[in-house]
Amino acid sequence: MYQQMIFVNLATADVPATRKFYSDLGYGINEQFSTDEVVSVMISDTIVAMFLAPSHYSQFTQKTIVDSRTSSETLLCLSAESREKVDELVEKAIAAGGTSHGQTQDHGFMYGRAFDDLDGHTWEIMWMDPAAVQG
Repeated sequence: MYQQMIFVNLATADVPATRKFYSDLGYGINEQFSTDEVVSVMISDTIVAMFLAPSHYSQFTQKTIVDSRTSSETLLCLSAESREKVDELVEKAIAAGGTSHGQTQDHGFMYGRAFDDLDGHTWEIMWMDPAAVQG
């Protein structure tokens, strides 16, 4: 079966700082698709976050690029394999210069926290009990 990929394209004010931030979180950088204006962050084999300088981002849209520190453009949510991995990634993000976002969500079968990256993009990290997913 074909494994579909997602490429999330987000504007960043500082490509080198963004590269360091996501590297500090443990994600790989795909150098083949990274330049001075773009950094390609490999979240997984099928999820790629492309962070583009505004001048480069504007080549793909006529719309105004939002300031993600003051406006919400999207909510991004990544799964984690355990509650501990949720906490680990959010704490890494905070240590790397990100900020905690919102309150911890603990519903027993589902646990999540969120952080804002250097540009204010909100990343939710969520664990769900596999038994709950099975129904």
